[in-house]
Amino acid sequence: MDKKEIGDTVSLARSAGSVSVAVFLSRLLGLVREQVIAWLFGAGMATDAFVVAFRIPNLLRDLFAEGALSSAFVTVFTDYEEKRSREEVVRLVSNVLTVLTIVVSAVVILGMVLSGWIVRLLAPDFSLIPGKLDLTKKLTLLMFPFLLLVSIAALFMGILNARRHFFVPAFSSSCFNLGSIISGVLLAYLLPKWGIPAIFGMAAGVLTGGLTQLAVQVPLLRKEGLMPRPHVDLKSPGLRRIGRLIIPAVIGLSATQINIFINTHFASSCVEGSVTWLSYAFRLMQFPIGLFGVAISIATLPVVSRLAAQRDLKALGQTLVYSLTIAFALTVPAAAGLWVLADPIVRLIFEHGRFTNFDTIMTAEALKYYAIGLMAYSAVKILVPVFYALNDTRWPVIGSFSAVAFNILVISLTLGSLAHRAIALSTSVTMILNFLLLAAILYKKIGGFPAKRLFMSFAKICLASLLMGASILFIKAHVALPGKTATLGLEVIGYIIAGAGIYTLTLFMFGLQELNEISSKILSRLKR
Repeated sequence: MDKKEIGDTVSLARSAGSVSVAVFLSRLLGLVREQVIAWLFGAGMATDAFVVAFRIPNLLRDLFAEGALSSAFVTVFTDYEEKRSREEVVRLVSNVLTVLTIVVSAVVILGMVLSGWIVRLLAPDFSLIPGKLDLTKKLTLLMFPFLLLVSIAALFMGILNARRHFFVPAFSSSCFNLGSIISGVLLAYLLPKWGIPAIFGMAAGVLTGGLTQLAVQVPLLRKEGLMPRPHVDLKSPGLRRIGRLIIPAVIGLSATQINIFINTHFASSCVEGSVTWLSYAFRLMQFPIGLFGVAISIATLPVVSRLAAQRDLKALGQTLVYSLTIAFALTVPAAAGLWVLADPIVRLIFEHGRFTNFDTIMTAEALKYYAIGLMAYSAVKILVPVFYALNDTRWPVIGSFSAVAFNILVISLTLGSLAHRAIALSTSVTMILNFLLLAAILYKKIGGFPAKRLFMSFAKICLASLLMGASILFIKAHVALPGKTATLGLEVIGYIIAGAGIYTLTLFMFGLQELNEISSKILSRLKR
């Protein structure tokens, strides 16, 4: 790499590190939120209903907020920052926020009116259990406005990320979890006194959390002088360009939401608790995805957007390989760790209150199958924004809809034998295929990137992860503490520390270039 490329990658690593800290806090608090729900309600009718009801606005959130909108907006906003006046930038932000608020508000109102129909479509077998369908409908009605709050929060996040502010926007998700936990638990204890089921308290907590996530970003936005004001100009070139990017992106992301819809549909037909087991397992997998994949993707997007605007495809390819390598170096061992430690991790985090040992076993088995696709899941989050930066949304769309067809096929073939585990397995397999397709197309589109270097790094990472996993299994077989919560926590922490040490030492022995670059940079800073 030349000095400019090294500067970009070092800046990217620093930004990713900042985001990782904030995302770590968010994911940690997210796990606490799930722990609270598991402890209060276990895995049954109330939690199944809550998971499905919350999933409905979440499906749309990825379309209107953290997926298509963020990628499309940051691409155009970065271009405006490079080439337009400050007044034009502020006008763009105001225009996008006003139009977004109008559109999403209409979607929220429509969703609330059609909530009963949506729930029946998503989880038809809930009608077989008295009261379950009606409970899900009411929870959906209550939580739908969360979509508007999180959409505005995501726009603020995109603005601040483009201005190279990463920690506060990422930390805002922690504020969502903290707000939803505090208000949710308080209301869960108070509402039954008025004859309202406690689960409605957790649903109301979601709205409080969404408002908190939005509000915490406002001071920094004001400081940057980018606080939006009401403004509508449908003929704005910037708005139209975002529209051209976002519409096919929404179509592509809708395939992912269709997959989630399909998975929920199939899960609702399995035994009661399956929806909750899969949700908790996926929450655990989201921890490394958010910590590594999303963090690196957020840090990468402004860099690749700038390089794409400058048509510096060589530097873009170098940055992409660097990002993917770092993601692989973090997610492959995380997947190995989740596989070998699935049972004790689930037991430690969730097996309290009404969450039983059987729930632990079922959740851990789903987690193992989800872990298979962890690497690909994080990699796709890095690849797709690169396509958006290059103004190409066609291939992400093709990849996503191909995944829908394959997802249905895999689940249909394995549901009978694997039950809810089939859904986790299918998610992993389809994501791996999607990653391979997008990587191959992008290689051709930008005239190649250092694929050999990427493959060799990936091979070293896989071998080091395999040795790490085998070492943990060996330690587990010879060192086992009593299964009490305190000792189990020490045991899991011990496994993780030992595994991380073995993995890092092995990678250093293999000479992974990116690891050496980061460690050299850290050492040089410490010597100052």
